[in-house]
Amino acid sequence: MNREALAKQLVIDEGLRLKPYHCTAGKLTIGVGRNLDDVGITKAEAMMLLASDIERVETELDRVLPWWRGMSDKRQQVLANMCFNMGIGNSTCGLLSFRNTLAAMQRGDYKAAARGMLDSAWARQVGDRSERLAKMMEQG
Repeated sequence: MNREALAKQLVIDEGLRLKPYHCTAGKLTIGVGRNLDDVGITKAEAMMLLASDIERVETELDRVLPWWRGMSDKRQQVLANMCFNMGIGNSTCGLLSFRNTLAAMQRGDYKAAARGMLDSAWARQVGDRSERLAKMMEQG
């Protein structure tokens, strides 16, 4: 069977939607008719999406906080983890709302950065994750 021809037909018949929607049967759907309620995604697909999301996070951090690449690998992981979780945001929400914490990271005061991470609404929301990431930030 010519899978490429079939794929073209299915895009025409099903449509291509890059954000989740409810199909006519009420099922949560994405892409070209992927029924998320009944079919879901495979682990391989989840890992492919994760790799794409990590790449997007790195691109956002490179664009907005170019100094982040000067930190150790572990500290870069912390910043990327937080950005993945909250989004890059702006001065009122998301990672960029951590103005003092980010300033501490930029100047290399990782103890102050860790304190800033833990003294936040985000830390109360994510629990153990914040403890682990703050420890990684402080210890590098």
